[in-house]
Amino acid sequence: MKAILFDLDGTLLETNFDTLLEAYFQGVSALFAEWVPQGELIRHLTASTYAMIKSNDPTRTNIEVFAEHFFPSLNLDPSLMALFERYYIEEFPKLRHLAQKHPLAKDIVELAFAHNTKVVIATNPVFPLEPIVERLRWAEVDGYPYALITHGEIMHFCKPNPNYYLEISRMIGVAPEDCLMIGDDPENDGPAAEVGMDTFLLQDGQTLAEAMQYISAKRG
Repeated sequence: MKAILFDLDGTLLETNFDTLLEAYFQGVSALFAEWVPQGELIRHLTASTYAMIKSNDPTRTNIEVFAEHFFPSLNLDPSLMALFERYYIEEFPKLRHLAQKHPLAKDIVELAFAHNTKVVIATNPVFPLEPIVERLRWAEVDGYPYALITHGEIMHFCKPNPNYYLEISRMIGVAPEDCLMIGDDPENDGPAAEVGMDTFLLQDGQTLAEAMQYISAKRG
């Protein structure tokens, strides 16, 4: 085991990603109110996010796919992307009440580093880096020397596309069969197994404490 990948929401951070995404949509729509009614904007945000998740184009980053779908669909100037950046800095941190740190999050991350493995934050890269780092702060696992934090500005695929996991493997220089993916969602995190990664899913009563035992056992 040369690399350990951690999902974020539902794994290191106790939150419902759908609830977080809904609050995010509401907040962004307020910034675009001058140009687009809220309901219409949320519909287009949803559609453009779905286009990003479904993309299988290795030549365009996830954020590029989103922007190329979102702005033309509303006939908006792409320079308004700056409103998203403003939101991430000024408003997104206010959603902290929607999340709770997992009491073992820091322990399991430190255990992974103690085993001299590359550690990856393998969260679904539908956001740019800033709001992902913010959520790492909420989980109190920011500031570690991660080999990679997957985000929409550098990744070309999203979960549950198996190519997402292959791209991580290439980026960190570790073969899939030498990686362990720890997550909570069979649909999104399970495809890591399809490319040869070992997987530990927090379901059927499995906990982070048991994931820690699994890491230690794998290292012998």
